[in-house]
Amino acid sequence: MQWFQGLDAGWAWLAIGIALAAAELAVPGMYLIWLALAALVTGGLTMVLDLGTAAQVVNFVFLALIIAYSAKRFLRDRPIVSSDPLLNNRGGRMIGQLVTVSIAIQNGEGRVKVGDSEWIARGPDCEAGSRVRIIGAQGATLTVEDPDAAQGAIAQEPEAPPA
Repeated sequence: MQWFQGLDAGWAWLAIGIALAAAELAVPGMYLIWLALAALVTGGLTMVLDLGTAAQVVNFVFLALIIAYSAKRFLRDRPIVSSDPLLNNRGGRMIGQLVTVSIAIQNGEGRVKVGDSEWIARGPDCEAGSRVRIIGAQGATLTVEDPDAAQGAIAQEPEAPPA
């Protein structure tokens, strides 16, 4: 414990702040960065105002609460918009693709081959080897339809009566 005696409290808070910021980079979650900011500000205030230990801890706790709450409100009011909202939604990215039925769809359930994997599929009965279009995804289950039936339904829409 001898090596703690020469350590200035302000530098210790700055080191804690940098360590928390580095931890945020290693384990991203948008929470440790606010604690890091509170520790850095506490370190700066400790260096300038020569705060006692109790004041430093109280300062850190209150700053952490204020910064975390303010960041939560700021991010709630201004959400981060993704340039690719389906990035981590593999099933959602497949909607619209034509795929091959690998195990016949019987009684509304079968399997389809998508790329190099097979997925559970729900939809109208189809023979193995036929092509279907993915129209929805829920978890690991894809909803499919016969692409010819969908095109025929669009082509046969009734015309509106003349007004």
